[in-house]
Amino acid sequence: MIKFENVTKTYDGGFQAVKSVEFEIQDGELLVLIGPSGSGKSTTMKMINRIIPHTSGTISIDGKDVKSYDAAELRRNIGYVIQQVGLFPHYTIEKNIAVVPQLKGWNEKDIKSRVNELLLLVGLDPEIHATRYPKELSGGQQQRVGIARALAADPDIILMDEPFSALDPITREQLQAELITLHKKLKKTIVFVTHDMDEALKMGDRIAIMKDGSLLQLDTPEKILHEPAHGFVEEFIGKHRIIQNPELMPVTEIMSESIVTSLPHRSPERAISLIRQRKITHLIIADDDKQILGIVSAYDLIKEFNNIQTVDEIMLPADPVLFDSDTAKDAIIMIDEAPHGMIPVVDKNRKIVGLVTRGSLLSAMSSPWTDTEEKTNE
Repeated sequence: MIKFENVTKTYDGGFQAVKSVEFEIQDGELLVLIGPSGSGKSTTMKMINRIIPHTSGTISIDGKDVKSYDAAELRRNIGYVIQQVGLFPHYTIEKNIAVVPQLKGWNEKDIKSRVNELLLLVGLDPEIHATRYPKELSGGQQQRVGIARALAADPDIILMDEPFSALDPITREQLQAELITLHKKLKKTIVFVTHDMDEALKMGDRIAIMKDGSLLQLDTPEKILHEPAHGFVEEFIGKHRIIQNPELMPVTEIMSESIVTSLPHRSPERAISLIRQRKITHLIIADDDKQILGIVSAYDLIKEFNNIQTVDEIMLPADPVLFDSDTAKDAIIMIDEAPHGMIPVVDKNRKIVGLVTRGSLLSAMSSPWTDTEEKTNE
């Protein structure tokens, strides 16, 4: 565990880059530090391996103060990936990856095996890439080598300072996905600095938002999206981020709460009157306790008008349904399978609480400022 206790960084002249921050990073966690330029995020990360020494407070790793380590040894035991990659241009790829294991005294056989293992792990063929030089690789391939080099000595902690920001969007998204997979597989503690909120939401187990050297909020992506602790946090993440990350958006935020329901014993005459009055195409059938029973379409109601006494005679199953604990992503996946073009939202007792329609879903996903609560059963 990495622990910051009242840590401050003050430069000559009195400028405080980091102001009394306190937080913990759990073993195996991917923590993202984010904030605008000058927020102190990179400085905070670099104080972990003492590239930048902190002025006051305590930074500890597994209970041991980082100041008690030899600085060079500390850095050899912490992987480090930067935006510019920082590969040695006159070294081959395998020599670049082997630098730290050589400094730690590994034998050549183990180093060779580790280099090949890591190249495969980051998606590069050792037979093709090991003997090449950095200038012969694309930007994305170089960054893969940078990640492999950070993993070379099998460190428990990896620091990543905006590692993908210089890459094109397609390569960047690909490497983000690959790093997430690697993190799940290797269980390393990763501290990841970015200025991109979309990247933070995608990558982080938790996100620390900083401004002017202060830590404003450290929470899960879901908590930050839905419970911003500070006005700047809400402004910085932008409400549209929820729309861009439907897996983090509760379905309750896109459903309509204005639902037209009917008891099962309603007559067809009264049901048609209700449908016309509310200008809807379907009736949700529920019992006295609001537990959903089924759905009746206006088309079926008119078609069978002379053949039924009550609407439950032509009621169809209400499947599929969404639960109020589901997400907008679940709704997107399910809407194409919904035979009525709508999905009822129920609580754990199957009591109807809302409704997602194709119209309300499209409106919510295309316009972040749309108020979907006023929509009805379209």
